[in-house]
Amino acid sequence: MIADPRRALVLGAREALGVPAAVLGAGFLGYGSLAADAGYPVYLTLLATFAIWALPGQLVLMEMQAAGAALAATLIAVSLSAARFLPMTLTLMPLMRRGNNARRLWQFLLVAQLVSMTTWAVAIRRFEDADLQDLEARWRYFIGFSAVCIGSAALCAVIGQLLIGALPPLARFGLALLTPLYFFVTLVGEARSKASVTALVCGAGVALALHEVAPGWSLLGAGLIGGSAAFLLQRTHARRG
Repeated sequence: MIADPRRALVLGAREALGVPAAVLGAGFLGYGSLAADAGYPVYLTLLATFAIWALPGQLVLMEMQAAGAALAATLIAVSLSAARFLPMTLTLMPLMRRGNNARRLWQFLLVAQLVSMTTWAVAIRRFEDADLQDLEARWRYFIGFSAVCIGSAALCAVIGQLLIGALPPLARFGLALLTPLYFFVTLVGEARSKASVTALVCGAGVALALHEVAPGWSLLGAGLIGGSAAFLLQRTHARRG
């Protein structure tokens, strides 16, 4: 266990400087190039990165604006794309609080904005390790890790926008897909419990089946139907056990 929780801030930042920052940077490099194609100024690219902090949501924003969609429709579409972060936040935030000694609500609301696919997946795994059993250390680790991830993403988005001519269109879209691919590989690699494996199998099965019938609803269906099926299967197994 980390004796001084303040060291956890440095630990989180240092661990983010490896593969997580590199994968996020590559993805946002492609996003920056796409943003330049869409006519975004640099400040708007940075604003979208810091305010949304989710590459799929930022791409949805770009597509809706390019299609001339109404502001209300754009806001709804971007918000729905971020709905997946609600269960992530609900499972992560309790791991950084302790009963009556919890921090103020506004602090949790602020830190919850740092949750992303990458920060959630790494934090859930690392919080099981012995060196991060202290709640203050977890809090600081998550902030340090997230700060480096967001900083690298913003920097690479600007670089990608300034180097628009250096990336062919296929490379731009390919780089933007690296982040969800990294998240998927991380989930598969960390699926150690039966519940995790069941959820992944059910979600993948439903997504593949729905993709043949209604491609636009495959991801939503994978989460709703696959997740519900996995929950029911685990509860039935627990009752029989």
